[in-house]
Amino acid sequence: MAFRTCFVTITLWVIIKTQMCLSEFNRQSFPKGFVFGTASSAFQYEGAVKEEGRGPSIWDTFSHSGKIQGNSNADVAVDQYHRYQGDTELMKDIGMDAYRFSISWTRIFPNGSGLLNQAGVDHYNKLIDALLAKGIEPYVTLYHWDLPQALEDKYKGWLSPLIIKDFAAYAETCFQKFGDRVKHWITFNEPHTFAMMGYDIGQHAPGRCSILLHSLCRTGNSATEPYIVAHNVLLSHAMVADIYRKKYQKIQGGSVGISLDVIWFESATNSKEDIEATQRALDFTLGWFLDPLIFGDYPNSMKNRVGTRLPKFSKSQAILVKGSLDFVGINHYTTFYAMHNASGLLEVALHDYIADAGVLTVPFNGTEIIGEKANSLWLYIVPQGMRSIMNYIKQKYENPLVIITENGMDDPNDPSISIKDALNDEKRIKYHNDYLSNLLASIKEDGCNVKGYFVWSLLDNWEWQAGYTSRFGLYFIDYKDNLKRYPKKSVEWFKKFLN
Repeated sequence: MAFRTCFVTITLWVIIKTQMCLSEFNRQSFPKGFVFGTASSAFQYEGAVKEEGRGPSIWDTFSHSGKIQGNSNADVAVDQYHRYQGDTELMKDIGMDAYRFSISWTRIFPNGSGLLNQAGVDHYNKLIDALLAKGIEPYVTLYHWDLPQALEDKYKGWLSPLIIKDFAAYAETCFQKFGDRVKHWITFNEPHTFAMMGYDIGQHAPGRCSILLHSLCRTGNSATEPYIVAHNVLLSHAMVADIYRKKYQKIQGGSVGISLDVIWFESATNSKEDIEATQRALDFTLGWFLDPLIFGDYPNSMKNRVGTRLPKFSKSQAILVKGSLDFVGINHYTTFYAMHNASGLLEVALHDYIADAGVLTVPFNGTEIIGEKANSLWLYIVPQGMRSIMNYIKQKYENPLVIITENGMDDPNDPSISIKDALNDEKRIKYHNDYLSNLLASIKEDGCNVKGYFVWSLLDNWEWQAGYTSRFGLYFIDYKDNLKRYPKKSVEWFKKFLN
């Protein structure tokens, strides 16, 4: 088929170009001021979950529910709460410009609102100062999934519009306490992921769903709750951006964005049905959030297929939401094929957000695999997807400022593999080289407005429902020996690339 021929040709072109450019491809190839960093989240890194006044989050509850691979939890994680000075030195040694980390809401307000926990403020002040002392710019995520359990208990968290006011108060406190030094704010990390995983299929906190025969869920409504959550998230983001712009931006000189997860989708065939399904797949993931933020409303495909279950923006809300960002954070890892779901079985079996899209997304097209598989079931290595998604955003959303806030791949945490062998991560080196080369092509050859790239992640860490079974880090964590950090081969590659 013509599509497959084109796909193979592009793949070969990328491989040949990468091999030709390995020796000359480095930081200097990117525009002046382009930022390189690593990314993390509080719950996956910090540990110290009961120290210095921190309150419980929904992920503390969920990680102790027996639903995590290996029955693990993040009570200790990789202990960055106590080891941030050393980890900051690792970033400086590599040559990174920036560090994207999240603030734990319950370290600032243990109950989500009310009394401030000064010890939590003191900790993040020390972390921010340690980064700046090493010449590393902090990029701060306000919400990376760890909702205060108290707000979940009080009014069901993101399902209630009451969350908007509480999130805004928390965010404004962070602007007041840290905004003199933090110039890059990200309101939410991957709202699509936590709306879908937490409120549709129940595999993330708070574990709500109503899917037929789903043994993990005891409460929820998969047909409505993901959309309610997303709506409240968008309104929360818009209110926080409005507060920052009116009260802090002129004084502090910072910017506000949001990080959205984006799988690139290639149509499985050249049929009209599959091409339309591919667009719907993008609408129901990226468009779900970026359309309102750029255009002021949800994609037409969502409005048509979800109907009255999709919340509506009032006129004033649409005005508040539209344009409420200074940059778009993109978390991109992989690419899938998309095809029209003609059977209707999803609608009958699920009756949820996934079924509403009417799309099957798979890594195989017949017998052809879309790319080499990493460890995670969802992660296939397709470097040209990076260039494709950058061009899509440029063309559909009028070329906004983009920062790649996450990109990376994982190896298995296999106890039969020696540490020496685990440190030889050639696949990771090739992954970053190839994705970066496609990102560079999108900037220099296509004119995409991209200003930064953050690796997920500096360290192996606790990966949500996968627990400790997955290793994304540039540094190997020895979970059996006091969480010692060992540089993988990719550390040396990035040192050469950056320095």
